[in-house]
Amino acid sequence: MPDQTVAAPPTLDQLRQYLRAANYLAAAQIYLKDNALLTEPLRFEHVKDRLLGHWGTSPGINLVWTHLNRLIIEHDASVMLVTGPGHGAPANLANLYLEGSIGHSYEQYPANAEGLSRLVRDFSWPGGFPSHLNPQVPGTIHEGGELGYALATAFGAALDNPGLIVACIVGDGEAETGPTATAWHGLKYLDPVTSGAVLPILHLNGFKISSPTIFSTMTDDELTELFRGYGWAPRIVDGDDLDAAMFDAAEWAYQGIRAIQDRARGGETVERPGWPMLILRSPKGWTGPDEVDGQPVEGRYRAHQVPAAKAASDEGHLKALEDWLRSYQPETLFENGEPMADIQACIPEGDRRLGMNPHTCGWTQMQPLATPPLADFAMAIDGRGSTVTSALQHAGTWLREVMEHSAGDRNFRIVCPDEMSSNLLGDVFEATGRAYTWPVAPELAQDSVLRPDGRVMEILSEHTCQGWLQGYLQTGRYGLFPCYEAFVEIVDSMVNQYAKWLKMSQESPFRQPVPSLTYLLTSDTWRQDHNGYSHQGPGFINALLNKKGSITRIYLPPDANTLVSTLDHCLQSTGYINLVVATKQPLPQWLTMDEAIRHCDAGASVWEWASHGDVANPDVVIASAGNIPTIEALAAARLLREHLPELSVRVVNVVDLLVLDSGGGPRHPHSLGEEEFASIFTTDKPVIFNFHGYPTAIHQLIYRRPNPGRFHVRGYIEEGTTTTPFDMLVRNHTSRYHLAREALRRAPGIASRAAPIIDLLNGKLREHETYITRHGVDMPEIRDWKWTE
Repeated sequence: MPDQTVAAPPTLDQLRQYLRAANYLAAAQIYLKDNALLTEPLRFEHVKDRLLGHWGTSPGINLVWTHLNRLIIEHDASVMLVTGPGHGAPANLANLYLEGSIGHSYEQYPANAEGLSRLVRDFSWPGGFPSHLNPQVPGTIHEGGELGYALATAFGAALDNPGLIVACIVGDGEAETGPTATAWHGLKYLDPVTSGAVLPILHLNGFKISSPTIFSTMTDDELTELFRGYGWAPRIVDGDDLDAAMFDAAEWAYQGIRAIQDRARGGETVERPGWPMLILRSPKGWTGPDEVDGQPVEGRYRAHQVPAAKAASDEGHLKALEDWLRSYQPETLFENGEPMADIQACIPEGDRRLGMNPHTCGWTQMQPLATPPLADFAMAIDGRGSTVTSALQHAGTWLREVMEHSAGDRNFRIVCPDEMSSNLLGDVFEATGRAYTWPVAPELAQDSVLRPDGRVMEILSEHTCQGWLQGYLQTGRYGLFPCYEAFVEIVDSMVNQYAKWLKMSQESPFRQPVPSLTYLLTSDTWRQDHNGYSHQGPGFINALLNKKGSITRIYLPPDANTLVSTLDHCLQSTGYINLVVATKQPLPQWLTMDEAIRHCDAGASVWEWASHGDVANPDVVIASAGNIPTIEALAAARLLREHLPELSVRVVNVVDLLVLDSGGGPRHPHSLGEEEFASIFTTDKPVIFNFHGYPTAIHQLIYRRPNPGRFHVRGYIEEGTTTTPFDMLVRNHTSRYHLAREALRRAPGIASRAAPIIDLLNGKLREHETYITRHGVDMPEIRDWKWTE
């Protein structure tokens, strides 16, 4: 369906004038701290002492922005822009000033001489804007501090947004990254009926910091063949008149997108549609100085960052800078800082502006996530530990209903690196399919549940999954990222950037929280005994512990009911990175749904039903966090009760890891107060803590608690191989025998009584080693162990 024309489109001459204004402002931001409109001769004191930002990519970004504006005006199109060359922030800010979006979000930047001067000074200035895109910049959904993730993020924004076109500028240096190479395949997951479109613009300006990019050395034929192979319909944009070439190419791309959508939405099956993409060849630092110090600049790597870098102290550089800036004729572009009428004719109105598109403000687009009542998914507990089931499989039935409940809103998706079925989450496919639009044989599509409108997205690229989900969340929708625990660290750098994005979002005056990014880590360390050492690694917990407490949440539900309760909470939360660790293996179940909800609300609880003796004044506390470590903690408590019944043992379980935080800086919002902490862990008794991850994580959390030396933490210590499940525990000293032995050694006043029991436990460890070497499986007393009241 064609868009309605609402305003006369700008002429090519008006677009050229707009582009001059954007280029001038971009360059001025990098260099000037005063005399922003060159109303007097340029002097050293007008130039910033620290020249930051990247000029080289800015003119190309401005060219794209200019012609997207024209498309929006002529077709009343809803367009947002994801800018991959993140250090091109001067360009984005220049355009945001021209269109008034920056003044809408920040009152100190009105469209007048004072506002323009302040923006120019505040770029890369303390308290101002950084040299790369971040949440302070309106119209952005993507952190520009690290390259490679723009295109996947753009696809995430387009999903389930049928009226939206997401233009994405991909720098040719960025295009060399692995995440970008995979992200081109996103078009095979984009349904032209239920989703919007992504228009990639490969910004081929030739150079990285000091050498040519790979793509710049490829011929036009090589480039078009490459991208046709991906499934795109590429068009080269180049020539002496880039304005005219971009004018025609942008219109061609727009009409191509609408033609595909019109056919698909009219009921036609469109196979291999050939979505348009543009390959923009422009000189590096286009419109900048031809040379500085006798060295060529425009079209060379020297234009990448800051040409004339000594303009604050060198006469030659100062003159080169002034000649360059005056070449844009700023006196013809601005009247007292306000853009001239011909420039304003190139600016869309209201929320059609790129900096004001509502989808870049995801909090304005959010609808509540429809989830089923938890009571309907209560796992029946027939005695503590008697019910044995897979927590992940049970969560899969709940997620199926989440998919069902959210079907009308289409505001929930799951992204996963090809692991849904292996992790027993396949019930979800009763409510939706795997998203895929490329043609496959009908029997294969049916067998694999492939559907163009499917809302589970599986690709063997954790980077792409991360980018998809970030774009989806930032535009106001909800999602879940199940991933093998050992391999989620592939996206550790992306998570680091996203955590910074969320932190800065909290500090940006116009932003509000969007749905949280929730990881469901599966196939965890303790049940990767079959795949071996390469699949064993719980380090993602440590990575999140180093992030701001206002952002991170870490949960280790011990059974199915706590897992479902935790996921229900996480998926409906906003503004966080949630980490949930679970396993697909059938394990004993401990808590009813009501108990699970209370336990999750508390974050940590004394399990009185598992404790014995004088629980109010125990001799020792056995604590755990994680599903398998909890089983071993309970088994250790049972061993102590059996062999030394007069020993009082309190059993504690922690589901919300950050309740332990003792505050190296500000305490985590979930942190237990000292009285609450003491009511659970006592003030002076030894605590044997069996932990899912690296022991250092617990020590990092509790080191400022009173008497932290009484905590004796067991966890993963990088010991593993292909072996039996229980042997993984033995190798890492987290088995029931190790825990019971440690408790006996630490409990006061029982040395003589404890010695023969410790000998017995040591004997059990030797017996275990002999048995698995001979039989290849764990001892029957381990395999068949059950909790008894």
